[in-house]
Amino acid sequence: MKIEGNIIDIHQRRIYGGEITVENEVIKNIVENKKTYKTYISPGFIDAHVHIESSMLKPEQFSQLVIQKGTVAIINDPHEIANVLGIEGIRYMLQHAEKSLIKMFFTIPSCVPSTSFDYSGGHIRVAEVEDLARSGKFIALSEVMDVPGVLGRDPELSEKLDIAKRYHLKIDGHAPGLSGEGLIFYIDKGISTDHECTHIEEAREKIHHGMKILIREGSAAKNYEALSDLISEFPDQVMFCTDDSHPGELFQEGHIDKIVRRAIAEGYDFFDVLKIACLNPIFHYGLQIGTLQIGDQADFVVFEDINSFQVKEVYIGGKKKWENQMEWIGKTNIMNEPKEKVYLNRFECLPIVPEDLVKKVKEKIVCIGVINGEIITRKIVFEFSDTLDNLESDRERDILKLVYMNRYTRSLPQIAFIHGVGLKKGAFATSISHDSHNIIAVGCNDEDLSKAINRVIEEKGGLVMIDGKEEIILPLPIAGIMTDRKTEEVIEKWEDLIEKLKMRGCSLDSPFMTLSFMSLLVIPELKIGEKGLFEFAKFAFLEY
Repeated sequence: MKIEGNIIDIHQRRIYGGEITVENEVIKNIVENKKTYKTYISPGFIDAHVHIESSMLKPEQFSQLVIQKGTVAIINDPHEIANVLGIEGIRYMLQHAEKSLIKMFFTIPSCVPSTSFDYSGGHIRVAEVEDLARSGKFIALSEVMDVPGVLGRDPELSEKLDIAKRYHLKIDGHAPGLSGEGLIFYIDKGISTDHECTHIEEAREKIHHGMKILIREGSAAKNYEALSDLISEFPDQVMFCTDDSHPGELFQEGHIDKIVRRAIAEGYDFFDVLKIACLNPIFHYGLQIGTLQIGDQADFVVFEDINSFQVKEVYIGGKKKWENQMEWIGKTNIMNEPKEKVYLNRFECLPIVPEDLVKKVKEKIVCIGVINGEIITRKIVFEFSDTLDNLESDRERDILKLVYMNRYTRSLPQIAFIHGVGLKKGAFATSISHDSHNIIAVGCNDEDLSKAINRVIEEKGGLVMIDGKEEIILPLPIAGIMTDRKTEEVIEKWEDLIEKLKMRGCSLDSPFMTLSFMSLLVIPELKIGEKGLFEFAKFAFLEY
């Protein structure tokens, strides 16, 4: 097989007309010629850290969506489904990844549950980490988010880190705001990456001490604007990732390609940007992905141009996996996947009534302050002139009731308040809540809140919006976090949910994704969990 075009040689930092010869899945030869072409041949994009489950799609559907964006490989951390189903969930993802159009590399979840304060459906213990490492199917130990456990030399976590080193696996980090001696100790444990930086100085300090920084642009967490100067300052120490993205945003806005387009449009060096997007993950993790050199695996993308990065064709292992003339892309094969026959799931909680959500307020409340485009939050205190037997909401001050409910056991919900959502009517709920994936909901009144929560319970997982008699639901029967629906239907339902919430005043760009992070205790500053509000700085539940 021979392919011609303008060849983008990131190694030599040049573009030239040429012809590529592929034999037995490998690039046999590259010959430069004097021709000028309309198309460009480049190494493909790589997402250096992603949770497929956050797209709510199965691995094969996810691959069909992102290959259209020039992605040839991802590094997937299956800790979302592991928190629900344990090792069984990881096996499910590996099995379905075999049907993927792109290359999928997996990491071993290190913190399932995330902390000792979390209540999840599954656990990944030391023996299971060892078994997975021994299998040879994994390239790294996933994000080590229990920072206090690392700094406190937690025996079980320390043993997991030792296993990763013993099997020569990279260790990914998750250390928002960590600096100084604590950061040095954390890195000395072999932890080599971080994707939680929200400020440029934080990223520079981590790079100074030897870390690689992942610039993240997901649905809820968007850090490109804060960190983009790293592209020119440290092009060898940076990678791109999306972490958590809804399918509608992947389809409409793009995957890694959206970051590449933005960086080049803003004037960052073309070859630096492509090195970060295409090569740095290969070098760091030792991935078996071609870099468009003689002797490499024939993994590359043919682009229509280098402004829009519109994809014409994608080749993986020398085989054409996608071209923009294929009618099935976005129409049939992706959309008409057969439904699962057997669902893996865990849902033991019982329905609630509005009276279960009564919350008395005296003088003041501590409230979670949401920041649009971030998963970090603020701690805000609101004062009241009178004692209230039950505060449903204070819409003038944008104070809404926030509910957390354990879905793996039969217990009463935890109730707190949240600011920054903007909702004026109704309620919405989800069984996607990082990382244990219990039920989390926010609303303006207890009637709608209880209805939304009960619909999630009834469906054994889903995204729900309820306003009186109006209801929209996207069921998530696979582990309560993934769907059996067609991709087209998922995107359409997701867009409908977002539109209806914004019509009711919601000011968040990605309401469900943002809500899902309100229970992630390892992210500053205030979150909700098994015993109510949790303060990151104290790493403890608040008494209030």
